[in-house]
Amino acid sequence: MIKKVGELVEKGLQLQAVATSKSTENLAKELNIPLVDIDEVDKIDLAIDGVDGVDEIDSEFNAIKGGGGALFREKIVATLAKEVIWIMDESKLVDNIGQFPLPVEILPYGYTHVIKELQSYSYNPVLRIKDNKTFITDNGNYIVDLHIGKPMDIERVYKQVTSITGVLEVGLFLNTCNRIIVGYENRVRVVENN
Repeated sequence: MIKKVGELVEKGLQLQAVATSKSTENLAKELNIPLVDIDEVDKIDLAIDGVDGVDEIDSEFNAIKGGGGALFREKIVATLAKEVIWIMDESKLVDNIGQFPLPVEILPYGYTHVIKELQSYSYNPVLRIKDNKTFITDNGNYIVDLHIGKPMDIERVYKQVTSITGVLEVGLFLNTCNRIIVGYENRVRVVENN
């Protein structure tokens, strides 16, 4: 999708973009997409998250995001955006979110204490590992994946997890999105969040 935006910019489209990850930022720079820092904007007109951005979403537009590790930045952008659109394939649509691991971004300092507290809620926390090392977000933090594995009481989970000192953000995006675009094998469906 970023490559398509780059093509449109090359053809004369005028825009400024905010990247939600360093890899997105690097690709945008390669494609000459004009970027601004998140701290230079008061509002964002449109936030679009591409094909791999949503891990699970229910019919109430409650979603789990952050499987790629950029959940904190994605949430900041989403809260500043006038309109949020997520693009996904049909496999992301679920009756109840909670089967996909719920990512939680935490500070490295005292992370074992955060994990113990998450264990006390029976959320089965697992520190994310990549290439045999602790996964580090673009913000320099850790991700703990909660393996709840069943339909969850979204409000309770959100309240419990965010009340823990050391938790920066949780990958629950509750009624954040205005519209989803869902790709099926032979069609595309646009669903509005009413």
